[in-house]
Amino acid sequence: MRRKLVAGNWKMHGSLAENERLLDGVLAGMPGVKAEVAVCVPYPYLAQAQARLDGSALVWGAQNLSQHGKGAFTGEVSAAMLRDFGCKYVIVGHSERRALYGETDEIVAEKFVAAQAAGLIPILCVGETLGERESGVTERVIARQLDAVVAKSGVGALADAVLAYEPVWAIGTGKTASPEQAQDVHAFIRGKLAALDPSVAEALVIQYGGSVKANNAAELFAQPDIDGGLIGGASLAADEFLAVCRAA
Repeated sequence: MRRKLVAGNWKMHGSLAENERLLDGVLAGMPGVKAEVAVCVPYPYLAQAQARLDGSALVWGAQNLSQHGKGAFTGEVSAAMLRDFGCKYVIVGHSERRALYGETDEIVAEKFVAAQAAGLIPILCVGETLGERESGVTERVIARQLDAVVAKSGVGALADAVLAYEPVWAIGTGKTASPEQAQDVHAFIRGKLAALDPSVAEALVIQYGGSVKANNAAELFAQPDIDGGLIGGASLAADEFLAVCRAA
């Protein structure tokens, strides 16, 4: 049976005081959670997360990284720097990075490789826009995004990664793919990778990310190919996030 992973993506939210309350609240509820739980926090709060969570059942990670190891890249953060703060996970290729900052499939693949080279577990995001879904090219788009990573790193590298299917049209909009819609895409991803390496595909954790909340998590996570969630807004309230985690 594949493990369940729920990762909270705080995006550009938080303060030292708010974070302390949120982390304390989540930690207090962890004894009732069977899934692995991670929080991906903004860069300035990685030290706080490390200090508060070290030795606990809650792990932490970052929301992005540079594809470069070091050099004249002002404002960038390398994988080795993230490791210095004890990160286990890093989100790679989130739709907001692709759409707002022009990250191409090639750049995302390079970041995936950089994360793994430093011993981080990348959470690789793939997904389609509303226009792409309405045009019937969802599978083509996701296949292209996956192919870029497989071409760069090989399918075997996915054994040490997590995938997150995030329909762009369901992020921050309040819309959610139906459990059947989400399952169809998760099954497509697993089937596509199974054609390359069945054992990697079977063990691969594939999360769903797209307005997951306490009131829809259980039905989503009950689908055979959905192994947890990449949670946005619901991860900013301890009770809501814990309810999602318990559903996994």
